[in-house]
Amino acid sequence: MYLGDGHISPHRRGVHALSIFCADDWPGVMCETEAALSAALSRKVCHIPRQGCTELKCYSKHWPCLLPQHGPGRKHTRPIVLEPWQEEVVDEHTGLFLRGLFHSDGCRITNWTTRRVAGATKRYEYPRYFFTNRSSHILDLCGAGLDRLGIAHRRPRSDTISVARRAAVAALDEHVGPKH
Repeated sequence: MYLGDGHISPHRRGVHALSIFCADDWPGVMCETEAALSAALSRKVCHIPRQGCTELKCYSKHWPCLLPQHGPGRKHTRPIVLEPWQEEVVDEHTGLFLRGLFHSDGCRITNWTTRRVAGATKRYEYPRYFFTNRSSHILDLCGAGLDRLGIAHRRPRSDTISVARRAAVAALDEHVGPKH
């Protein structure tokens, strides 16, 4: 969730605030994010209402250690590279990593197309995932996670990953699950 909808800001005495913005339409995602923040450092999570979303904020001196991707500027303008210890965690929990990415910057839609069959036009619908991010590094991390799980995907645009094959969507459903 940090890679998609979060940032770290410095405060007094070496304390940092991790903020993650969660859409109010998905209270289940907000609860999962709050639980993860609380579990990471056993800290209280503040809820700050914003227009259409809630900012979850948690203070600690250790956020830059746990999320060394923190830095000045927007994430798409700087390298986002996992530290070796983070790679081990992502390798072990790839499904949860992808869940966070897709719940922050992805969606599952019903796509459709038409075909002529025996002279009649038929409409076909099928589920599909999209993940969109302006950071090529974050897109590469998502693609590597999908590869690790053997989930077929492609890059129809420079800022988008698409998962459309039936078996691939079913496999991603097992890890990402519905937003709630």
